[in-house]
Amino acid sequence: MKILVTGAAGNIGKEIVAQLQPNHEVVGADLAEFDIADWNSTHAFIQEQHPDLVIHPAAWTDVDGCARDPQKAIMINGLGAQNVAVAAAAVSAPIVHISTNEVFDGYGEHLYKEYDRTQPTNPYGYSKWVAEQAIPAVNSRHYIVRPSWVFSHGGRNFIQAILGAAEAGKQLRVVTNEVANPTYSVDLAEAIIKLSSTGRYGIYHLANEGAVSRYQFARYVLDVAGYKDVPIQPISASEWPRASTPPMYAGLENMAAAMLGIRLRPWQQAVDAFMTREGILS
Repeated sequence: MKILVTGAAGNIGKEIVAQLQPNHEVVGADLAEFDIADWNSTHAFIQEQHPDLVIHPAAWTDVDGCARDPQKAIMINGLGAQNVAVAAAAVSAPIVHISTNEVFDGYGEHLYKEYDRTQPTNPYGYSKWVAEQAIPAVNSRHYIVRPSWVFSHGGRNFIQAILGAAEAGKQLRVVTNEVANPTYSVDLAEAIIKLSSTGRYGIYHLANEGAVSRYQFARYVLDVAGYKDVPIQPISASEWPRASTPPMYAGLENMAAAMLGIRLRPWQQAVDAFMTREGILS
């Protein structure tokens, strides 16, 4: 099978490419190959490659940047995704689109299921919501995947930021009232690949099992890495000003994928695996 992966240099895309390569013909594309926000560029590239499947992680994921420039966010994350979906449909290819838990408002205190009402509260979430509305209208063979708090190898992420601050002896202040599922890119990629072979199109939550606060996430990372004596000052989100306002409680329940036998391990096990591969744990 020939599979096109957009955003192939990104945190999710590079892991998908790595896992697909042993068994498939993989075309990894990034901005150098085509600009998803440009219809002509997108259409021409996908027509030329003529893939059997398109996996679309490419996005502008700087949530604070999206808040500062909402129009750019819509162009890339919303209309860009629509361009990819239309071009995929033109070559009869299904599309796997990577969305986000930030399509939810986070006002409740329950794990969100796939069928719960979406109501984004920031420009990043809104741009992803636009894509979720557009894709089914232009490509009936679609998987929409919502992960949350993705961490990966080879790039800065929450785990590395916490450990770096601890090693440097910096004071740690971490939010207690922002909750979601930490998700390991290796597990996410594996689940996406499994899902894409099912032919069961629709919306799926793919996140490691268990929702946790940023504070609890940080505390676990430090404890496991041998920094149990490093204190963390708990703070509320209002004490950590930023351009974007994330949903406060946006944990995900992987209900639909679990019905297909696709489950992601608990987030603690995923963090342990990440830190082992990084050489933090032996």
